[in-house]
Amino acid sequence: MTIRQRKFIGAILLLILVVFWSLGIMALSQSAVVAAWFASGKVAQIVFYVVAGMGWVLPAMPLIRWMQRPDA
Repeated sequence: MTIRQRKFIGAILLLILVVFWSLGIMALSQSAVVAAWFASGKVAQIVFYVVAGMGWVLPAMPLIRWMQRPDA
């Protein structure tokens, strides 16, 4: 597989990852457990959204590494 093909497939997979990640975080943020944690204050909300917002980077790193691998 050429680097061009890997980048095309990787870009599509990254878009899918980001869409599903954001939908999952939105659903999680509306759950009763997280809502109770949010009741403790705005700092808890900020921490949750920063961690959740940056969380997609960890699953994306191996995909990006695969996309950037040079051709054989």
